[in-house]
Amino acid sequence: MHFSIPETETRAGDGGAAYVVIGCLGHPCLSRGSHSALLSSQLRKEYGTNVVPAFPPKKIFTLTPAEVEQRREQLEKYMQAVRQDPTLGGSETFNSFLRKAQQETQQIPTEEVVLEVLLSNGQKVKVTILTSDQTEDVLEAVASKLDLPDDLVGYFSLFLVRETKDGAFSFVRKLQEFELPYVSVTSLHNPEFRIILRKSYWDSSYDDDVMEHRVGLNLLYAQTVSDIEHGWILVNKEQHRQLKSLQEKVSKKEFIRLAQTLKYYGYLKFDPCVTDFPEKGCHVVVSAGNNELNFQVRLPSEQIKEGSFKVTRMRCWRVTSSVSPFGHGNWHSPGKSEVKLELAFEYLMSKDRLQWVTITSPQAIMLSICLQSMVDELMVKKSGGSIRKMFRRRANGALRRSDSQQAVKSPPLLDSPDASREPMAKLSSKLTSVSLRGISHSSSANDVGANDFHGNYAFEGIGDEDL
Repeated sequence: MHFSIPETETRAGDGGAAYVVIGCLGHPCLSRGSHSALLSSQLRKEYGTNVVPAFPPKKIFTLTPAEVEQRREQLEKYMQAVRQDPTLGGSETFNSFLRKAQQETQQIPTEEVVLEVLLSNGQKVKVTILTSDQTEDVLEAVASKLDLPDDLVGYFSLFLVRETKDGAFSFVRKLQEFELPYVSVTSLHNPEFRIILRKSYWDSSYDDDVMEHRVGLNLLYAQTVSDIEHGWILVNKEQHRQLKSLQEKVSKKEFIRLAQTLKYYGYLKFDPCVTDFPEKGCHVVVSAGNNELNFQVRLPSEQIKEGSFKVTRMRCWRVTSSVSPFGHGNWHSPGKSEVKLELAFEYLMSKDRLQWVTITSPQAIMLSICLQSMVDELMVKKSGGSIRKMFRRRANGALRRSDSQQAVKSPPLLDSPDASREPMAKLSSKLTSVSLRGISHSSSANDVGANDFHGNYAFEGIGDEDL
């Protein structure tokens, strides 16, 4: 996990105290340094000083603005280190700290509210929750409202999206376990931001599990139709004719089976952004799926090329942010300083050559989440495990909700495919997986510290026969 810390805040009367903006993978919430120190103390008591990172020492005297910024950076790195530790980052102590920080930042009391969650076909599911309910509580409430079985809940997740002018959705991020969905969406004060339910796995073979149940089939079908309508899945005229015929017959499983054979099935498509590959300043459309990042690059010569970067050949990746203090607002905090986010990954271009590739995009955090979830899924499969699981009910009791069930409606018939879609030329030759005997520090000029990057364990020991 990686925290995006885009801004700093100090408050009058605090003697220059540093408030760290805990990005929570994109969700801003303030925590005073003293609160973070109490968290560190509690974690040390529970897990020992050998496990918990050292807390940055506090200066006694009033801090200058430069020292406040330095203190903020120290607290930021501390929070990143805790979050990236599998034991500490997943602990109830740390997650309750984050939940409390979210509520206190937005000054939202704990009370019962109605939250609206969208489905891929535009249908709205309204659930009664508490403002303090975290993501798994809300996901459980939505599943209950839809009559989705407990053993299928783990195949779906809640995503924060921004609705675009053409009715499509720009994905901001997957809501994390420690998040409070109601706080996350209402704190943005913008009706364009919504929460949507969508499948959260990458391997299409898991579709078989989901399609075993009527509601799972309807959810997957609605998502597939939506992805085709918005051009995420490429369809030619003959395929479109076949799909439309299956729709008219209400043959949902056959519709999905055909869609599985199409290019970009199961991919998430991101907004146009900028990359430094194959050269700086190239405009690119990135899609994530099939254990890869797919690039559709417009070169300075206006030529469009396509290539893919396999997650198994990414040694590591990192998300970084920089702030332009004189900006005119940004996608996340209108009216505030402009924040530039970058995702950079170190890629094995050939057997002996690693190269950093950078994507500059407001969706860099979401891209990082996609990469991590692909790795997690690969490692589960490698160990012989399965993502099928019973959804864990929280020990503090069930949520109060309506007994009424809400069916998933079928989407309208598909529109004609876009005949003007540009053909793509291949950008690179075959890119396949590779093994590495261990993760070491990069020797590149852009070297990063151990707490700044995600080491990729799928990079080690998953197939190197093609190199």
